[in-house]
Amino acid sequence: MSEAAQVDMDRVDVAIVGGGLVGASFAAALAPLIASHGLRVAVIEANRLAIGGAQPSFDERSSAIALGSRRHFETLGLWSALAPRAAAIRDIDVSQRGALGRARLSHRDVGTEALGHVLPNALLGEVLHRRLAELPLDWRCPARVEAIAPQARGYRLQLDDGSRLEADLTVLADGGRSPLKRLLGIETRHHDYRQHALIANVETARDHQGCAFERFTADGALALLPQAERRMALVWSRAPQRLEVVRGLDDDAFLDALQREFGTRLGRFLRVGSRHVYPLALSRAREQSRPHLAVLGNAAHAIHPVAGQGFNLALRGVMDLAAAVETALQAGRTPGEAATLADFERRRGDDRDLIVQASDALVRLFDLRLPGAAGARGAALGLFNLATPLKRSLVRRAMGLERRAGVD
Repeated sequence: MSEAAQVDMDRVDVAIVGGGLVGASFAAALAPLIASHGLRVAVIEANRLAIGGAQPSFDERSSAIALGSRRHFETLGLWSALAPRAAAIRDIDVSQRGALGRARLSHRDVGTEALGHVLPNALLGEVLHRRLAELPLDWRCPARVEAIAPQARGYRLQLDDGSRLEADLTVLADGGRSPLKRLLGIETRHHDYRQHALIANVETARDHQGCAFERFTADGALALLPQAERRMALVWSRAPQRLEVVRGLDDDAFLDALQREFGTRLGRFLRVGSRHVYPLALSRAREQSRPHLAVLGNAAHAIHPVAGQGFNLALRGVMDLAAAVETALQAGRTPGEAATLADFERRRGDDRDLIVQASDALVRLFDLRLPGAAGARGAALGLFNLATPLKRSLVRRAMGLERRAGVD
């Protein structure tokens, strides 16, 4: 970090708790305000971070980045470092196993070269942390917030190294199990989907040609995202017991089981990497802002990965909070004032509610087991595929390009 970052600041304008992808993205988004308004920013991260040196591996985890998110990284001056390893998503094929009806979303529907991209998480983290290393931040890493208490002008944070920070605006970006939410009495609504997701990378015989696949089966959803060459990122959702059976298969048997569920549109599945499983649930903090406090990322909301919107929704929260802080500073207000957080809520509300509700509705719709439900879903997919204006609007919304007037 720079010499300015070594100064022990007791009072800062913004304290970001969590230096992962969301917290680091928010810190990077504040860079212009650090330069233009002398904004004092602290980042507190519990885990020791290593920058650089790691070679790409077959097993590295990835995230889907919508075009709107790519433009955010372009604005931050980071896309040029990300682009060489970004795999374009040009089309999305949506189908259900054992029933007619299919929808195809294409970059041609909206006149762009891609709907989004798939990026390795490790690369995202490395590029973001390299940017933070260039900024005059008060960087506390590794450090953990042990206590948080409201003050007249913000919050006081007690760190596990004995130091204290007072911040006008405190941002919780410390993940879905945020202990600080509990300390502050912020409740989280939680709905268990009674499914787990298996994550792995696979290699296919045929070139994916930039197409992502969303396949709904009787057991759950199966998604494949394009990566470099003929690799794809697999997200396979099933009931926990059934998924554990699949997870325990040897590679050949696993690939055969995947082949039966997906079909042969990509030819044979040739290789699978390490497999990781995690539970799926919808969670949402009942309060996502208070005067002097904002909640971002998984601490604010975690949604089903069925539509690949989780990280993109979090990034739009980052962009909206940064815009609200900028507006406040230009008006002579502080980042943590009630009016600043009300502006953030105004910017976030519609987009956040729509995406959370739509992803949940999609999961529930394809989980229905009523007689004739599969046929009705197939017919709906077919009609949707023909409804060009509706399809274009949905694609633009998912790309982060179509939002409430006055927010873009």
